[in-house]
Amino acid sequence: MLGLAAAGLAAGVTAATLAAPAPAQARTQAGARTGPLGIEAILPAPTGPHRIGTVSTRLVDTSRHDPWVKSVPFRELMVSVWYPAAAGRPGGAGHRLAPYMAPGAAERWNSMAPHGIPKDAIDFAAIRTHAREGAPADTSGGRRPVLLYAAGANDPRTWGTSVVEELASHGYVVVTIDHTYEAPGVQFPDGSVKDDAPLLKAFEDAKQDEAVPELLKKVLDVRVADSKFVLDRLGSLPHGLSKVVDQKRVGMFGQSAGGIAAAETMYEDARVKAGINIDGTLENNPEPKGTNLTPAAQHGLTRPFLLMGREGNDRTTEPSWRAFWSHTTGWKRDLTLRGSVHQTYTDLAALLPQAGVGREVIEEHIGTVDPSRALAAERAYARSFFDRWLRGEDDHLLDGPSGKYPEVEFAG
Repeated sequence: MLGLAAAGLAAGVTAATLAAPAPAQARTQAGARTGPLGIEAILPAPTGPHRIGTVSTRLVDTSRHDPWVKSVPFRELMVSVWYPAAAGRPGGAGHRLAPYMAPGAAERWNSMAPHGIPKDAIDFAAIRTHAREGAPADTSGGRRPVLLYAAGANDPRTWGTSVVEELASHGYVVVTIDHTYEAPGVQFPDGSVKDDAPLLKAFEDAKQDEAVPELLKKVLDVRVADSKFVLDRLGSLPHGLSKVVDQKRVGMFGQSAGGIAAAETMYEDARVKAGINIDGTLENNPEPKGTNLTPAAQHGLTRPFLLMGREGNDRTTEPSWRAFWSHTTGWKRDLTLRGSVHQTYTDLAALLPQAGVGREVIEEHIGTVDPSRALAAERAYARSFFDRWLRGEDDHLLDGPSGKYPEVEFAG
């Protein structure tokens, strides 16, 4: 599923995403149950003081046609909102633990054998998050900073749940976005599932026409337009959540193509006050590197931004990051997670070790870093960054290397 991973935007957008290896026998870990589609894997618990609630909703932008299916006269998205929930009985009536993925989206994701997880090894629909569906929001803390999260290209909005839940448990409202016809499977309230066939076809056409950079630019433009639309709708979120979010304290983060979208959305929209790019190349071209730079890379940002890269990927080795760094006048840091690879910064770090695969597969897809240490570091630095710039609370973790997280190297 790596495809043109170096470009971030094209990670996974190849015909190979549809190929699946033969099923493997799933290994059941302590606490995990075996279901009809493999184990019911366990996500790491968040560490914050708040209980978490979540709601999912369909948003419709009637001001534009769908960019991938022109016959659709509107753009529809599915988003999930994660937020601190009011105290109460953990298993209160009507507030069950939310599933990790909707059944139709899970079926599609499983069929792709994503990122080294063998087909049918994990029952993605059976995984439960730590958030209660529709739980009342905690209003005691007043309005809260809000974050947008964007997953990598050809990944679902759920693929960063371990970090999203962590931030919500520490008092943030987090909105995760599925980009319809780009995400592998987006299930809507009527039960319909929109897959990524339009994007895959567009990618195959672009390869034949030698127009991949133009397609990657379109993917980024669509993601930015979707993100701006979600920002527009923060004041009308369901379940009374519009009364909880502080639209003056908005951040955005994402992995791979999601990180590129965070930088570009921030460049184009002043509402985003701080952002994190997690291992996303800031260019619209897989090769040669350093060509077709995004506007954010060409001109930089004036507001705080954090780069988090896999081992070997920092501003000294990545031309687009070097350009971004040289043009950015706002506060900035460049961190590297030692022993990591591209997907280490996703839920793969939590799920792949439960999928019954060998050490070789684990190291190929999430690196040699200890998965639990990788997640702890990602959570800590993301929270430290947003606390500093959206709350004015500085734990000084970003001042320099920390003995608490020796896996994290400061490149700048």
